[in-house]
Amino acid sequence: MRIGWAITGAGHLLNESVDALEELAENNEITVFLSNASEEVLKMYGLYERVEAITGGRYRELATDSNQKFSFPITGRLSLGKYDLLIVSPATANTVAKIVYGISDTLVTNAVAQAGKGGVDTLIVPVDIEEGDIETVLPSKLELNICKDCDVCSAAEICPEGAIIAKQEIDLLKCVGCGVCKDACPYGAVTAGKIITMHMRSLDIENTQKLSKMEGIEIFEDPEKLLSHVKSNYEL
Repeated sequence: MRIGWAITGAGHLLNESVDALEELAENNEITVFLSNASEEVLKMYGLYERVEAITGGRYRELATDSNQKFSFPITGRLSLGKYDLLIVSPATANTVAKIVYGISDTLVTNAVAQAGKGGVDTLIVPVDIEEGDIETVLPSKLELNICKDCDVCSAAEICPEGAIIAKQEIDLLKCVGCGVCKDACPYGAVTAGKIITMHMRSLDIENTQKLSKMEGIEIFEDPEKLLSHVKSNYEL
């Protein structure tokens, strides 16, 4: 199959999405669509290189907001029906809202719009899918309540990207999720993969419900359920 897989700037369900993407890429042609935010977040979580590794060659491309400029020429393939399937996982509340209200000013939202015009099935994993609280994983974090305020911060000294501002924070726009800082701090003041609880806004849940009623779009609770659906309903 020829599949487009779009990633937005959500940390929740990101690792699971990359796992599913890699599995489909083993036997299918995959074009990856990345929003500006997803490029940043994939690097924060140390996942960018895994995504990049599955691309290379026609219909195994890495398309981004930056290399597609403002007209997103690559999404024209979707309007022409040249793909069998478009997947968006994970999809942020911002992306969902734009799709619901017909705004297609990013690579990912434009891809969804063009898929609709080309009759290409679109499967989406929204991160805001039901009311209540969810547990999600954070990228690297400097825990100031644990930090011992060392004269020389070993974590900052070893960071290859210069992403740690000693005694203050980690600059996540520089962080690539390599984890060497976590191993370097003798006091465990740098964490990675910390689980926190987030509350879902009713507005975002309402938009997800509207999304589920749109023609040509199906939504799924998580990438695993999406992958199971693809295996059951498409000839891979």
